[in-house]
Amino acid sequence: MLKHPFLDVPYEPKLRYFLGPFDIYDREETLGEEFAGYDINNDADREQLIKKYIIDKSADLNYRHRKSLFDILDAALNYENYDFSQVLVQAPGYYCTLPWGWGDMDNPRGFFEEIYRLTQAGWKEDFQKASLEDPATW
Repeated sequence: MLKHPFLDVPYEPKLRYFLGPFDIYDREETLGEEFAGYDINNDADREQLIKKYIIDKSADLNYRHRKSLFDILDAALNYENYDFSQVLVQAPGYYCTLPWGWGDMDNPRGFFEEIYRLTQAGWKEDFQKASLEDPATW
């Protein structure tokens, strides 16, 4: 069973995990200020954010975690009526504050489609490595 990278509990990936790098809770004056310089509805800005904060800064996830998380995203994108805007709403008990305006982004599905496209390329080697194993043995 695949374990959480920091805890001795099973790893159960959720789409919300892709948003963790953008959490500004108690960092509004540092990370929040940085994100304020980006327009989440601008394709070029979104691509920069995804590459910098998801692709490049996911060192705490090994190839198995990345593949499991990617598979959750793949499944959601294959569900035509999946409401991606709900992922952007702060869930009760989940202490993650997204930058101002992100909850009202114009195209939440497009944001996650962009994450999919960029992780597919950026984590390609991880996915190849994972494909050589049986996920049931993780």
